[in-house]
Amino acid sequence: MDVIQTAQQRTNTPPLSSAEPETGSMINSDFQTFLTMLTTQMENQDPLNPMESTDFATQLATFSGVEQQVRTNELLGDLQTGMTMMGMGQLSGWVGMDARAEMPVAFTGSPITLTAPPHNLADRMELVVRNEAGREVQRLNLTISDDPFTWAGVGPDGDPLPEGIYSFTTEAFADDNLLEERPAQAYARVEEAMIRDGQTWLNMSGGISIPADLVQGIRNP
Repeated sequence: MDVIQTAQQRTNTPPLSSAEPETGSMINSDFQTFLTMLTTQMENQDPLNPMESTDFATQLATFSGVEQQVRTNELLGDLQTGMTMMGMGQLSGWVGMDARAEMPVAFTGSPITLTAPPHNLADRMELVVRNEAGREVQRLNLTISDDPFTWAGVGPDGDPLPEGIYSFTTEAFADDNLLEERPAQAYARVEEAMIRDGQTWLNMSGGISIPADLVQGIRNP
């Protein structure tokens, strides 16, 4: 303990257990502290029972390995940040475009374009429309096709449905047996691309946010 206190008094630096963030300057400071402590330990060792030189080499190699690992982690972090920003630069061209993804859509009275890839065994398909609360509000027959189609957003009486957030799923049937239910893909305007927790997100019209990797297509509005 006296050896460690002597080393710290000579260097006026905090001990290695300091809780400060690890930075390049801190690594260099701690490394100098480590060398000073090691030198002090050698100067104050028992001459009748000196430490083996291999012990000093092991301590030095251990600290050096930790230092290299920290520096590697910092470089990987910088690389990840650079790749994320590169993705942001590419996605900036999406702002103002219509993106297609499996996502809920804000209905404001205008028709919404959807796509519903058909099941290869289906002989009938239905579109199921749900409101923001998840309650089914409409069910429509679909033509089995890969082509985009339009959801008008009107009820059976021809009156528009209330404005709000709607989600769409398709159900595929064969001989009235349900084969699968899957989300339909909807188009919505991209208003912003942003980084959130290291992941690129898109803010769509109506306040919907989705991860950028969910996008299946992009088009001019």
